[in-house]
Amino acid sequence: MADQAEKLRELVGDKSGGHAETAPAGEKPAGRGAEAPPRTASRSSERGESRSATRIIAVSSGKGGVGKTNIAINLALAYAQAGKKVIVMDADLGLANVNVVLGVIPRYNLYHLIRKQKSLSEILVDTSYGIQIIAGASGFSKIANLDEDERRDFIAELAALSNADILIIDCAAGVSNNVISFIAAADDALIVTTPEPTAITDAYGIIKIIATEIENLDIGLKLIVNRVKSVVEGKRVAERVINIAGQFLNLKVDYLGFVFDDPVVHTSVVRQKPFLVLEPKSRAALCIRHLVGRLENYEYRDGKGIPTFLKRLFGSKGP
Repeated sequence: MADQAEKLRELVGDKSGGHAETAPAGEKPAGRGAEAPPRTASRSSERGESRSATRIIAVSSGKGGVGKTNIAINLALAYAQAGKKVIVMDADLGLANVNVVLGVIPRYNLYHLIRKQKSLSEILVDTSYGIQIIAGASGFSKIANLDEDERRDFIAELAALSNADILIIDCAAGVSNNVISFIAAADDALIVTTPEPTAITDAYGIIKIIATEIENLDIGLKLIVNRVKSVVEGKRVAERVINIAGQFLNLKVDYLGFVFDDPVVHTSVVRQKPFLVLEPKSRAALCIRHLVGRLENYEYRDGKGIPTFLKRLFGSKGP
């Protein structure tokens, strides 16, 4: 699996930076007497350097139904609106829905690629939103868990994506060999959770699997809290997961940010139109733009200027 991840990195583009130090992960808290700093998988400080290689962002979650695909798609649109060439790959090989959320009906998908019926360039779909997608395959349980040879051939095909600035991989929910392979090959792994206790538990679960299954952890591991009622709620949930990961896994997880619980998200799903396009000034859309700003190390400003400043200063409700 480690060899396959390295192969994908080589195909899509070389990445700067050395491997982070590794330490054994276990169920017991890291001993203070060892004075071992938490393992850090973050390389966000290196993003200030110029680089031409494709940036791979894997979006995953411990459980389904937390809004992972919506976040992946709208992140892609925010990048595209910033002038980046973006491809979204639906890596849920059994229950794909990226194309459904976008209202796109692809002629070919990953099933045809894995079965060697089509090449990657032939299944790449242009959309009216300025991004390209690679549709996953729904209802094919056999390809949901590829064997080693199939994964190797699949990864070799991904060389065709090296001309993109950003490749966002919408992974399947939960943990499988496919998910771990994609996360291991990424620059950044974004773990999406919600304030629900089951989602928080499962988010920690997938972080634990990442920490124990991926050798030489060399990714920016970041947490997004979706459907929050307030800034405080998002921070509280994130701190809970991050503190547990640091205590029991000796692993540093960064808090990337949150997305408000916004009714426009449900509307956008029903209408099959991303909320960043449907309601670009909505609270959820603003949050997505802030997430991209955090990923790219710049501060997003919504252009509202002094009026927004005064509202926030005097306690009026605002985003």
